[in-house]
Amino acid sequence: MKACDNIRALARELEIQQKLLYVWKYELEGKPKAAVEIDPEVRKQQKLKEEVSRLKQALADKTLEADFFRSALQRLKERRQGNAASGAPASTNRSGK
Repeated sequence: MKACDNIRALARELEIQQKLLYVWKYELEGKPKAAVEIDPEVRKQQKLKEEVSRLKQALADKTLEADFFRSALQRLKERRQGNAASGAPASTNRSGK
């Protein structure tokens, strides 16, 4: 690869993908794998997977939030119904005006 002027032709001659040559080159040079160019389709799939994961987490957070408020409203409704049935005073004080 060092002595070759046309890497694409070398890859064709060896019947391997051009990016594999670069992977091997970077491994020999001790460079991190992030330096290797990722196939655009693979990169797109990775981004989509990350977005799906982020959206799933957001949905889970919103579901918990909705459950919390639903439960709080149910308790408030039950408390108000209990106070109205017993003739007890309202849960809030009247203003001094």
